[in-house]
Amino acid sequence: MSNKKLVLVVDDDADMVDAVSLKLESLNYRIAKAYDGVEGWEKIKLEKPDLMILDVMMPRKDGFELCKEIKADPKYKDISIILLTAVADHVAGTSYTHMDGKTTPADDYIPNPVDLDKLMQIVQDNMKG
Repeated sequence: MSNKKLVLVVDDDADMVDAVSLKLESLNYRIAKAYDGVEGWEKIKLEKPDLMILDVMMPRKDGFELCKEIKADPKYKDISIILLTAVADHVAGTSYTHMDGKTTPADDYIPNPVDLDKLMQIVQDNMKG
């Protein structure tokens, strides 16, 4: 069993998942991938990641909903969650609100489009301790 920390990347944009995964691998993290919130939940149950990078706007189950479910579950609530959100740019055209982001129990969040270097810094900050 590897002592490398496991990061689960959940995003419906496969290119984004690949870009983030490559960057994480270069920093010596193990990666798990999922492409929507339902698949993300399955991966969490299988692999229990140390941290997850979770997109907000996804089909089947959005990131806000998945984040709330994880943090409400005693078995998984310790998983650090970083939300990726383009919601600020899309609030007018979606059912999402700024309050969703502020009331979601994520550990951190970063706006989309993502600055990968900034995201890696947030990941490393959340992995300490």
